[in-house]
Amino acid sequence: MASYKAPLREINFVLNNVLHLERLSKLPGFEDATPETLGGLFEECAKLVEDRLAPLNAICDQQGCSLKNGEVKIPDGMIEFYKTYQQAGWVGISNPTEYGGQGLPFTVSKVTGEMNCAANVGFELYVGLTQDCFEAIDACGSEEQKKTYCHKLATGEWTGTMCMTEPQAGSDVGAVKTKATPQADGGYRIDGGKIFITSGEHGMADNIIHFVLARLPDSPPGVKGLSTFVVPKFLVNKDGSLGARNPVRCVSIEHKMGMHGSVTCTMSFEGAKGWMVGQPNQGIQNMFVMMNLARIMVGFQGLGQCELATQNAIRYAQDRKQGKASNGKSEIIEHADVRHTLLHMKAITEGARVLAYETALHVDFANHHADATTREESRDWVELNTPLLKAFCTDQGVELGSMVVQVYGGHGYIKEHGVEQIVRDAKICCLYEGTNGIQAMDLVRRKLMLHNGRLPQRFFAAVHKDLAGADAFIAKPLAAALDELEKTTAWVQNSYKTTPDDAAFGCTDFLRAFSLTYLGWNWLRMNKAAATLSDAGYRASKRATAEFFATRLLSQVPALCANVRQSAGLLMQLDATHF
Repeated sequence: MASYKAPLREINFVLNNVLHLERLSKLPGFEDATPETLGGLFEECAKLVEDRLAPLNAICDQQGCSLKNGEVKIPDGMIEFYKTYQQAGWVGISNPTEYGGQGLPFTVSKVTGEMNCAANVGFELYVGLTQDCFEAIDACGSEEQKKTYCHKLATGEWTGTMCMTEPQAGSDVGAVKTKATPQADGGYRIDGGKIFITSGEHGMADNIIHFVLARLPDSPPGVKGLSTFVVPKFLVNKDGSLGARNPVRCVSIEHKMGMHGSVTCTMSFEGAKGWMVGQPNQGIQNMFVMMNLARIMVGFQGLGQCELATQNAIRYAQDRKQGKASNGKSEIIEHADVRHTLLHMKAITEGARVLAYETALHVDFANHHADATTREESRDWVELNTPLLKAFCTDQGVELGSMVVQVYGGHGYIKEHGVEQIVRDAKICCLYEGTNGIQAMDLVRRKLMLHNGRLPQRFFAAVHKDLAGADAFIAKPLAAALDELEKTTAWVQNSYKTTPDDAAFGCTDFLRAFSLTYLGWNWLRMNKAAATLSDAGYRASKRATAEFFATRLLSQVPALCANVRQSAGLLMQLDATHF
C-alpha cells in the first residue's frame, strides 16, 4: 500500500535555509516560535501522523461514509484519531491562547496541515474548515458570538462548516435562495437547502457550527443581498451547555470519485435557528474571510498529494527491477525515462513547497508585523499567491498522481498498491473553493489589476533582485521566462480593459506560466541555500533537480505566454450550436 513519511528534512530546509523561519519569532506574541522549538513540534506531529493517521488512509478509501436515520458514520478509527489529535492541541495549534488555542503562527498550522494532507487528505478537511470557521466568526462576529462559539471551535471541541453552495448556486453565489426571516427574539429562521457541505454531519464532535450564506426578505438581488448566519447543530444555552437539537439535518451524502474519508452532505434547514454574523447584506465579504483561508488550505491539500505521489514513486522505482538500463542496473530508477519522471515530480513538489510556505509566512506577517509597510507588502503577496497556490498545487496533485501510477505501471492501476487513490482524492481539490479556472480568472481580472498592478510588480522586482549573481544555469532561463511573463502581464492588463475575452481565454495558461516562473525563483533560492550546506549528497540532489527544472520546465513559460497573447475573437464568436 501507499505509505507516507513526513519529509522533515525538506520541511526544515525550506523553512530555515530558504525562507528564514527565525523571522517569525521576531513578531509580537510569537517570541517562543523559534526554529528549534518549531522543529521539535514538527517532529512530534510527524510521529503522530505517520503512526496513527496514515494507516487510516486506505481504510477511509475502502469504507467511506454512510448515512442512516440522519446519522453519518465515518470510517473506522477516524473519530478516535480526531479525539487524540484534538486533545493534544493540534486543531488549535495556531488559534489564540485567549480562546484556548496554542497561540502559534499560522504557518505552523499549514506545515502540520501538509503532513495531514499527505497522510490522509480527507481528515484535514475536518480540521481545516473548523479553523476557517473560527477565523470567520472571530473576524466578523459579535462579542456574544465569539464568547459562545470561538473557544470551542478554537480548541476543536466543536467543528465547523461552510454552507454556501446550492443546486442552482455553485460558482454563481448570487443565486443563493436560502431564506433568513427575522424573529422577535433577534434571531432568524433559516429555511433552505445546501449541497456539497463538507463535514455537515459526523460523530467527531459534540456540536457542529454551520456558517451559512442566506438572504433576508427585503434584501436586493444578487451577491449584494446576501448575509451570513451562524447555525449550530445543537443550540447553546447561556451557560455554554448544549440545548435542543436545531432543525438542520443531513438528508443525503454524496458517493464520490475519491476523498471517501470526508463526508459531503446535502443539508436541509427547516426553520433552523440562526444568528446574523456581521451586518446585513455583507455576507459575501464575511464569507470570503473563510473562503480565502480555505483556498490556501486546499493548495496545501494539493501539495500533500504531490508529496505522497513523489515519495511513493521514488520508493517503488528504487526497489522495482525490470530489464537492464544502459549502466547495466535493473532497478527502474536507472532507466532514463523513469528518472525523468521522478525528477519532474521532485522539481514540482519541492518548488511548490516554497510557494506554499512563503504564502503562509506572509499571512503571519500581514496579521502581526509591527511595521505597517511590511503588513501591506505581505497582504499583496497573499493576494497574489493565493490563486497560484490553490490552482497550481492542486493541478499538480492530479498530474503527479497520474505520474506515480505510470511509474508503478500496471501495479499502479490496481487498488492493491494504493497509488491510484491519489488521483481520485486529488481531483476534487481542483474543483472546490472556486474551480481552478475561477482561480485563473481571479488572477487575471482582479490580482493583476489591484493597486494599479502593484502585486505582480512586487514579484518581478523580487526575482530581478535575486537574479543578480545567481548561477548562470538557472539565472539565464529564469531571466528569459521572467521577461516573457512581464511582457505577457502587461498584455493581459491592457487586453482585459479593451478585449476581455482575449485575456480570459488565456487565463489558465497565464496562471501556469506565472506559477512555473515562481517555482523557477524558488529553485534559484533553493540552489543557493543548498550550496552552503556541508552534506555533499544533499547539495548534489538539489543542484541536479534545480537543473532539471531550469532546462525542462522553465522552458515551457515562453510557449505558454505566446499562447496567452493570442486573439480569441474568432473562437469566441463561434456559435455554441456548432461545437
